[in-house]
Amino acid sequence: MHPVLKLIQTRAQVTSVAGHTPLVLDSPHSGTVYPEDFRTVRDLATLRRAEDTHVEKLYAFAPELGAAWIEAHFPRSYLDANRDTTEIDTSMLEGTWTDPVSTDPRVLSKVRLGKGLIWKLTDDGLPIYDRLLPVEEVRQRIDSCWRPYHAAVAQAVDEAHARHGYSIHINCHSMPAVAASHATDFPGLVHADFVIGDRDGSTANPALSRRICEHLRGFGYSVDYNHPYKGVELVRRQGRPDANRHSIQVEINRRLYMDEATLALDEAGAARLQGHLRSMVEMLLATDPRQQP
Repeated sequence: MHPVLKLIQTRAQVTSVAGHTPLVLDSPHSGTVYPEDFRTVRDLATLRRAEDTHVEKLYAFAPELGAAWIEAHFPRSYLDANRDTTEIDTSMLEGTWTDPVSTDPRVLSKVRLGKGLIWKLTDDGLPIYDRLLPVEEVRQRIDSCWRPYHAAVAQAVDEAHARHGYSIHINCHSMPAVAASHATDFPGLVHADFVIGDRDGSTANPALSRRICEHLRGFGYSVDYNHPYKGVELVRRQGRPDANRHSIQVEINRRLYMDEATLALDEAGAARLQGHLRSMVEMLLATDPRQQP
């Protein structure tokens, strides 16, 4: 075992496992530690439906292969690490927000659904709060959750690139079998088994993204590319294919490995899927995107 695999940094809200390969994986929506200051009106069972449940288990093999791994422990309904700090719905706040707020309608598409940096609504459109959030409370969430998470991902990608001259960042997610009313711009959409996103080729060499698609299709999965999920803030920040920094979002359909109603892990389905994900990671470890057409 490579010695850096022993280097595990766990802060209050983020775990980061160092790697020694060009590959970095992160899971920003696996968090199950609900802070006391959340003060939400929704019950835990409802909130937990927002989690990318069990994603960290599916990729548990990654560090032993030498990939860096970053995992959030805070829930996405408390703060969504896959959003920019400018994606703020100021109508939720008590006090004046003096930091920048995006005006780009494409950036704000999630805010309109109640899914900005701080969620306003659940995927089913239920209000998360019966109160306004003090500005300082939101700033505290950014400082304790968003900043350390993004710093950990950036550091891992920078180190991978420095070691090898290129980096491949996989942003790990899961999705429901059918899109809920306030989850995406495509409510009711029946999802494929996988959705691979690189923001229309802007965050990774499309040849690398297509290679992932074809690898997964080889196992019999249905795979969509850049629809309905293109990738959001983490791949946008880390993906610079012209600088040999490739960042790709991988969405897995939850019906492949769990009971969406109870959140129970389907042990057989998860084991089968994990084997295929391991094969995908091994393929990426053997791929130098600088050699891609």
